Amino acid sequence: MDVLSALSDMLAEGRYLDVCITCHANAICDDKWDGSGKVCSCKYGFIGNGRTYCQDKDECAIGAIRICGAYTTCHNTYGSYYCTCQAGFSPSNNMTVFIPNDGTHCQDVDECEITGLCGDGGYCRNLEGTFECRCQLGYQVHNGVEPFHPHRSRAFCEEVDCGFPPAFNHAHMLWNKSSRMGSEVLYQCNSGYHNVGMGNVSTCTAAGRWETPSLLCEETLCGRPTIIEHTEQVWNNNSSPGSTVLYFCKEGFSNKGGHDVSICNENGQWTLPTLSCAMFLMTDMYIDKLQFSIQNILYDLQYFEKQRVKIWRAFTLFVLVSLLEIKPAINHLFVLNEKCVYWKAEKYDEDTEVYKVTYTGSRDYQRSFHDNRKRFLSSKADQHELCLNLLPATNYSISITAVSARFTATITTNTSLTVPPAPVVYYREFETPVPTLRLHRRPDTLDPISLYQVFVLPAEGMIMFDCSSAASSLGHITAQIAVGHVGTQMDFTVGDGLYYGGFFNEPLGNGRNYYIILRAVSQWKTVGAAASLCVN
Repeated sequence: MDVLSALSDMLAEGRYLDVCITCHANAICDDKWDGSGKVCSCKYGFIGNGRTYCQDKDECAIGAIRICGAYTTCHNTYGSYYCTCQAGFSPSNNMTVFIPNDGTHCQDVDECEITGLCGDGGYCRNLEGTFECRCQLGYQVHNGVEPFHPHRSRAFCEEVDCGFPPAFNHAHMLWNKSSRMGSEVLYQCNSGYHNVGMGNVSTCTAAGRWETPSLLCEETLCGRPTIIEHTEQVWNNNSSPGSTVLYFCKEGFSNKGGHDVSICNENGQWTLPTLSCAMFLMTDMYIDKLQFSIQNILYDLQYFEKQRVKIWRAFTLFVLVSLLEIKPAINHLFVLNEKCVYWKAEKYDEDTEVYKVTYTGSRDYQRSFHDNRKRFLSSKADQHELCLNLLPATNYSISITAVSARFTATITTNTSLTVPPAPVVYYREFETPVPTLRLHRRPDTLDPISLYQVFVLPAEGMIMFDCSSAASSLGHITAQIAVGHVGTQMDFTVGDGLYYGGFFNEPLGNGRNYYIILRAVSQWKTVGAAASLCVN
């Protein structure tokens, strides 16, 4: 208690002093707690002795968070204070200013409720006290990087423009001049050329670039003409469209009918000749009598290298001819399990025959492919089996020649499409922001008709995935990549938001688990043989 308070009850000139009239302008007069009199106290918001001084109290000095709450600014006034919310927040009582004694607090403002805040092609993401903008699929950021804030930078979203599509040699484009994301260009080879690649469509991607199709226009050539058993050809070795091949039966064989001309067409294929040739046997002919004027010698006459006629000593007279049939040196020729060729030999048991096996392979889907190999076999056996290691998905013509007998037999066979080789897959997740597949592989002859497909399936309970199925209802193809473009190594990021082979690599959901399956597929023609292998 100060001196003035002590004197409050003392007499002054014979009267009691009225304490209340001595209170400071910013004070109030209250009863003492013990009822013994009056006392001056500074009003709320002031500090002092109540009589000689009551000065302003800075409530904000203890900190805005302690007095106003989170995300606030404290404003001191004379004898009081008030609170406001920081940028990006608003008072829960919807007033401009407040004093938090009624529970008012600052809450986040969802700026994304404002339509068009991020501009055309942008989408807004609300953050605590602020927001950020990113570009929608099909748009790219300009004058900045993502994410951006339109009030702090000049960045904006602009629709993807892939520009003019790439040009290819010996090809022309079918294009509607649109270069937006998802636009497509169809390429066609010029007349006299054909596509030996795997694709002819380019798509404008979200990255603003045209996909590069595996288009390769090569001059149309029909290659070597079809081989027909027991025939020979008249051909000038020209395999361009319009070229012709004339077939005729080999010596010792007769024409049994059929079309004997093959023409190279615009599709790079020879028209199919139907000529049929059969062995010419003298025993099939009716021989009545032959008149010869001969001397006293033995003649050996051979007709068509297969029949032997013996004529004995005689003078001018009628003689009967005895015919001895000679069987072909190779018969019962067939291919076992698309691997080995089997045949029977007609010869004397003690003779050793040398066989020359020549086999030529070609592929309809790969005009530049040729598999030309040769094997030799020396044997006394009358049955033979020779395995040739034939390549898959290939058309083969196999010719076997008995060298001493000078006899050749030919057979054709088509090998099946096999499962493509699986790459070695390394999966990385923790050392990269998003899951990444690294593929290591070796080139293979099936690369032109092979592709990799990436499936993403949600890991929810037990699932079944049919690797041989064209698609799966449990997941989706997130990417399709032509194997011919992979090389020996490739890194693929799962969920990067780009298009691969016309399939959208959709970003993965946060906090979810997925199965990632890589399927290697080989397929020839839209409908036909296909083989696949899955790696997960």
